[in-house]
Amino acid sequence: MSGHTKGNENGQVLTEHKIPLTAAEVGFLWTQYMNDSLATCVFKYFKRTCEDIEILKLIEDGIRLTQKNLTTITAIFNEENHPIPVGFTDEDVNENAPRLFTDTFMLMYFQKMGNIAMAGIGVAIGVSAREDVSHFFNELLVSSANLHDKARKLMLAKGIYIRPPQISTPDKVTFVKKQSFLFDFIGQQKRPLSAIEITHLYINVQTNALGKAMMMAFAQVCKNEDVKQYFMAGKNISNKHINKFSSILTNGDVPAPMNWDSNVLDSMVAPFSDKLMMLHTTGMIAIGIGNYGTAAGTCHRLDLSATYTRLSAEIALYAEDGANILIKHGWLEEPPQSDDRQALIKQSK
Repeated sequence: MSGHTKGNENGQVLTEHKIPLTAAEVGFLWTQYMNDSLATCVFKYFKRTCEDIEILKLIEDGIRLTQKNLTTITAIFNEENHPIPVGFTDEDVNENAPRLFTDTFMLMYFQKMGNIAMAGIGVAIGVSAREDVSHFFNELLVSSANLHDKARKLMLAKGIYIRPPQISTPDKVTFVKKQSFLFDFIGQQKRPLSAIEITHLYINVQTNALGKAMMMAFAQVCKNEDVKQYFMAGKNISNKHINKFSSILTNGDVPAPMNWDSNVLDSMVAPFSDKLMMLHTTGMIAIGIGNYGTAAGTCHRLDLSATYTRLSAEIALYAEDGANILIKHGWLEEPPQSDDRQALIKQSK
């Protein structure tokens, strides 16, 4: 526990102790450090290859924010004598690699990552008790929201913002009267999708479209054969899930969003290390599982909940394969953990 001295109004010297970090605070700071070190590498490459001046300014803002975050988290960890994560460094990015992504991809990626970041930061704020940690995440949420808003406005101005589908305004408030609202019985026609169900289907098509494009690009440039095969398998899974969610939308006479495939170029020079690309992919998988869980819990049509549950199990198995590859190559950095009491007891004998 760290502390420092100060004087009171009577001239007495008092020691002010800082409350130690909770497990939640350590966990979210550690995760934020890993995410920001990865984002710094990605944004540095984007900065070198981006041709659009307006998008370039946004990317530069992103680099400044991620580097500021790394400095703040490092200071907090140093004060607590907590080891600084390795994360990702300049060794994980080749800024001089040729363009692998279009400027449109960079902007859409920036906006989508902003969505994901704000969701995680919101949870971190809810469990942060210590003043400096709470202040850090509150400021970060505001900064991230501002960057996301800039990305949104720029996408709208360039005509590339993919809006969620629209539905007609209802004439009046109604209440559910039949169980068929929850479950489509055999031989009965499925009821129309609700606004919430459409939203989650849209989000999951978009997230899978981003994941598919990323893994297609990563498979094109990675060095290790097992990593390449992993990305190809992930691309196929993402494509399958896109088709499933899109068919649910289109069968309900709701338009499905387009994919991102055309925004991956033909370069075969890796801008990132296999370690970074693998960990970026497994991070996206974790986000996908979380999205599916949220969707399953908020959809009223039980056939949709069952679909999300089944597809979650499929990508959980895929995530396990990814973890095995990371362990095999020595790329999986352990997050902070509680004390292993059994190991301590054995050592004391």
